[in-house]
Amino acid sequence: HTGCDAIHPGYGLLSENVAFITAIQTVGLTFIGPHANNVELMGDKQRARAFARDCGIPIVPGSDEITDSQQAKEFADRVGYPILVKAAAGGGGIGMKVAKNDKALVKAIDECRRRGKSAFGDDKIYLEQYIADPRHVEIQILADNHGNALHLFERECSVQRRHQKVIEEAPSVLMSQFPTLREKMTSAALTLTRKAQYVNAGTVEFIVDTNGNYYFIVMISRLQVEVPVTDSI
Repeated sequence: HTGCDAIHPGYGLLSENVAFITAIQTVGLTFIGPHANNVELMGDKQRARAFARDCGIPIVPGSDEITDSQQAKEFADRVGYPILVKAAAGGGGIGMKVAKNDKALVKAIDECRRRGKSAFGDDKIYLEQYIADPRHVEIQILADNHGNALHLFERECSVQRRHQKVIEEAPSVLMSQFPTLREKMTSAALTLTRKAQYVNAGTVEFIVDTNGNYYFIVMISRLQVEVPVTDSI
């Protein structure tokens, strides 16, 4: 109706709404953001983990979709407590709980299912081995429609409350402790970006353990509100 050529979705939920993106592209407009298939792949954390693993990128040891508490207990018996219960859809730390025993695990599963259904319309969950005292480091990437991709270095967001980021800083002080870490993590982020044929802006998020081992956790297929930290550097 307005005669526009392109639509930018802002920072909100429309930026990761596959139906919205598809509708825009169907009528011949440009969506200023990742393609619908990028958002669909990275929006399901289990699929994204499997994709990263196939790209040769380290991931946190985890389970397939958990459909009952017995499955969950068997996984916990194999890897040991504490266990992180996670909603398969969405992001932003929503639908995540740490369980330290069987009783807490059953309760966490119920809570994460409810949160996932309420926030994202999807109650699928899975489990991960809990990494103690992790650092949370994310790599900002940009990619175009011609196969070119680059990174804009890292942001660290280890200061969190209830899995919600409180402080973002760049560069990460962790990089002076582990001199080869930046090269490894930025290379991994670009490998994932290129193999997914990802387009536009995105953030590849990792956790790093106390020995400097890094693990892919999620790719955020939109422009995040913390991008001004990257703008500043």
